[in-house]
Amino acid sequence: MPLFAKKTSKSFDNVTANENNVTNGKPVLTNGGHAQRSNSSLNGSDFTKPQLVFHCQLAHGSPTGLITGFSSVRELYQKIGECYDIPQEEILFCTLNSHKVDMTKLLGGQIGLDDFIFAHRKGQPKEVEVLKSEDALGLTITDNGAGYAFIKRIKEGSVMDRVEHILVGDHIEKLDGMSMVGKRHYEVARLLKEVPTGSTFTLRLIEPIKSGFQGIGPRSQGRTPGRGYGTGKETLRFKANGNAEIEEKFDESTQAGIEAINNLLESFMGINDNELATLIWDLGIEKSNSMDFAEAVDNSDLESFGFTDDFIIELWGAITDARRKKAEKN
Repeated sequence: MPLFAKKTSKSFDNVTANENNVTNGKPVLTNGGHAQRSNSSLNGSDFTKPQLVFHCQLAHGSPTGLITGFSSVRELYQKIGECYDIPQEEILFCTLNSHKVDMTKLLGGQIGLDDFIFAHRKGQPKEVEVLKSEDALGLTITDNGAGYAFIKRIKEGSVMDRVEHILVGDHIEKLDGMSMVGKRHYEVARLLKEVPTGSTFTLRLIEPIKSGFQGIGPRSQGRTPGRGYGTGKETLRFKANGNAEIEEKFDESTQAGIEAINNLLESFMGINDNELATLIWDLGIEKSNSMDFAEAVDNSDLESFGFTDDFIIELWGAITDARRKKAEKN
């Protein structure tokens, strides 16, 4: 999935059409049936459009849909919209294996092959006025990868925590009348940071529809994985070039390294972005020294973030620590 707005010299078409769905080009609705995966090969160009089928439900309640034929987050949202005959723009975000607004279950750059997708739809809009009494608002913002930034975490005792009606999961639609739709979460975070301390600003928020019943849930985990898909430890990972590939799940050391990078991003930029952290990890994992890593960052879209030399060293430290721990285990 594309992580940043591409520079002119590096632009490419990051969404390609694909109408290969489960049955005659249409997604299939079922009431709890098992997913059927296609027998298409996983070699070569098939990685561009993996013919995998995922179970999906609307988080507030719906029949179970079978979603296939996507290779990016934007295409996933499009397929879910087609499946339930709703506009793609109605979907705020997706969670994996939980219909609740649980930010630890957010769909990010990877989907496990046995994961169950819950789509959270737009609910009640609301406007709130906020007095920025402190420099830090206490928000962690993320986005759905398809144009909507929303609140992932609210720090206890912070400015935002003291404002009634602002909740985790709320989509930030407008800031002082300016549309935030289509912006990445770090752009929204930057605009909020630029609001002068001591001034008042207005947020238009949209909360997700709450669950209508508790009977929905992921299918049994005891089901045998489909033939040709290994042990079930693989994931479908959205790549920065717009394609998706099936990869082994990250081991504990790699996951710890990505988490450490994410923590550094949050302290440096006030954002939490697992895909961005994974991209940084990918740039550094094969490098032998911090200079080569810094050069790789400068030659990528990460250059636009203006990371300082000291911050690059901190990122490199997180990568090398995780690599060392992995080597010790092996």
